[in-house]
Amino acid sequence: MGYVKTAMLMAAMTALFMGLGYLLGGTAGVAIAFVVAAGMNVFTWWSSDRMVLKMHNARPVGARDPSGLSQMVRDLADNAGLPMPAVYIIDTPQPNAFATGRNPANAAVAVTTGLMQSLSREELAGVVAHELAHIRNHDTAIMTVTATFAGAISMLANFAFFFGGSRERLGMIGTLAMMFLAPMAAAVVQMAISRTREYAADKAGAEICGHPLWLASALERIQAGASRIDNDTAERNPATAHMFIINPLHAHKRDALFSTHPATENRVAALRALAAGSGGSRAAPRDSVMAQSPIPRVRRGDSRSGPWS
Repeated sequence: MGYVKTAMLMAAMTALFMGLGYLLGGTAGVAIAFVVAAGMNVFTWWSSDRMVLKMHNARPVGARDPSGLSQMVRDLADNAGLPMPAVYIIDTPQPNAFATGRNPANAAVAVTTGLMQSLSREELAGVVAHELAHIRNHDTAIMTVTATFAGAISMLANFAFFFGGSRERLGMIGTLAMMFLAPMAAAVVQMAISRTREYAADKAGAEICGHPLWLASALERIQAGASRIDNDTAERNPATAHMFIINPLHAHKRDALFSTHPATENRVAALRALAAGSGGSRAAPRDSVMAQSPIPRVRRGDSRSGPWS
């Protein structure tokens, strides 16, 4: 189903792209837009993950990782039945994370330095498990394709207004409407797949790490951090906001009308209900996830801000 959703998403984005091509150059514009969209489909399928990582200045974590993050990702990937994804760090104080990649064999998990500094080891495991759930559900292909196409559609809509022949075809009012409606339509596509996907990844992530309350606690902390700490790179690239575990644009409230994430309190409530239904927590499939990782345990009330402080 992940590949079917991706194909449908590509078709919808291609149709939007071709519509804007018509505004730019009529019938010839449609043909050119179709060729460009076909090339973008191929390019985004193979390269969009690297583009997103580069866009956020993510740096890879080496095999010899003294923090223990790579080992934690490896253990949780084993729990999820996944190959080991690449691990990246993003230098930003906002706590957040995302996964990317066209399939589980070509996937990556990226976490921010703010996340590593503000969460306990257990909470971090919950976040990593959530991102691995996205990979296992093949959500990452949809996320990366959406991010790339949404940004391209927004740029093409602006180009159509300033340089195209759309004003002769639709008039000034129609052109202005298209300039705003095309990116809005791309945003609607993002929202249509984002909300249920996040709930599903929360549930699967809780099963992967074995403790729903770890992820619930992490979501509360990340939400608190994202609401007061800017992520400047995400603000400059809002089309990638839906990829993060918590919306990174909360600091400026730009997306209050078209939110790509369900309300955090609802996600936390669902995880707490899941924990209550399973007796509070579930035994992790492998004890090594927490026992062998060198990341120090941080208890509630500890004066330190997190395991890397």
